[in-house]
Amino acid sequence: MPDSLAQAPHPVVHFPRRLGALLYDSLVLAALWMLATTPLIAMTGGEAIQRGALWFRLYLMVIAAGFFCWFWTHGGQTLGMRAWRAKLETHDGQAVSWSKAGIRFLAALLSIAPVGLGYLWALVDRERLTWHDRISGTRVVLISVADMEKAARG
Repeated sequence: MPDSLAQAPHPVVHFPRRLGALLYDSLVLAALWMLATTPLIAMTGGEAIQRGALWFRLYLMVIAAGFFCWFWTHGGQTLGMRAWRAKLETHDGQAVSWSKAGIRFLAALLSIAPVGLGYLWALVDRERLTWHDRISGTRVVLISVADMEKAARG
């Protein structure tokens, strides 16, 4: 194990936990997209939005970016990450800034584009980091139940 991980207060999560949090967040994001699309359907008089409309794809991407970046910068945990006791932090254990969160979100798009290869990279990386972890200078760590309770109390 590299020295940087041995000295870290929290270990980097293993891939199954990361995947569980991602799947959980995907469900939450799908529900958020449905809610955000409702007013658009009303504005079109109930007609479907044209298939492949670039403005709509960008609209959904902005919602996704807002969802992830807000949670990452406000406590370091999305809802899925909370359920799986995972937390995003910088490599030196600090909270993630808006700029790092934005870079991470854009880099995650690159990670998922080639059939998820950037995510799967965590399976072979010595530090269990994905491409977007490396690009953004962040990591997803496992936090203890005691740390979760402490964070909940404020």
